[in-house]
Amino acid sequence: MTQPVFFAHANGFPSATYGKLFSALAPEYAVQHLELHGHDPRFPVNDNWSNLVDELLHHLEQRSEPVWGVGHSLGGLLHYHAALLKPQLYRGVVMLDSPILTLADQIVIRAAKRFGFIDRITPAGRTLGRREEFADLVEARRYFAGKTLFRRFDPECLDAYVQHGLHSTGKSLRLRFDPATEISIYRSVPHTSPGRPQQLQVPLAMVRGRHSRVVLPHHARLIRRMAQGEYLTLPGGHMFPLERPQDTAELLKSLFSRWAGQPRSEESA
Repeated sequence: MTQPVFFAHANGFPSATYGKLFSALAPEYAVQHLELHGHDPRFPVNDNWSNLVDELLHHLEQRSEPVWGVGHSLGGLLHYHAALLKPQLYRGVVMLDSPILTLADQIVIRAAKRFGFIDRITPAGRTLGRREEFADLVEARRYFAGKTLFRRFDPECLDAYVQHGLHSTGKSLRLRFDPATEISIYRSVPHTSPGRPQQLQVPLAMVRGRHSRVVLPHHARLIRRMAQGEYLTLPGGHMFPLERPQDTAELLKSLFSRWAGQPRSEESA
């Protein structure tokens, strides 16, 4: 029987970019997702991402059964916060290169917002002034292929980003993910949480790209102190789900299969 997965994408990367990963999970797992997080006017981006979590919960609550929640970067933290609030909607959560923020992290983020240096500790500063318009798909692919962030992408994933990450204006192609929304998401990164890691009632795995500078050793220590938490790694950097989609899918299937045989926790640790 096919099991439902609900995927949440990284900031700036429409869900269709991950099509090769989704295909690699089939036929055992059927992936559902939002095309673009943060673009529904009913759930505008706000500080600490609470509206984005509400947007995710809104769609999960329409499902008839709990899901495996999988999120990359932004998406991983959204699933984690949503699972703290409504664990009954989940069978388990996998955060792909997405850290659970410690108290020290939250203090630094709060200070960065208050004193105006949040753009220096998030990718917001690098996003400002990013090129948004291209003449055609050939020019766009050549441009992105030359960028460090995309350099190790699986070729099919890079093609998917160019195809689904841009839309036609009639005269040119522009980024589909609104750059102002992308920057706003970075600037409002949470300095609060709806609960403590020990309160999570479903299994959780944090998977780090081995060369990532986003998930750090202190995040791994936090996970290892959780009753149902585990820390894993895969080759690659922060974008490893798009660099190694097949390996990522195999790890997810292994996790889900193992978790499916474990009893569900019904109360907080």
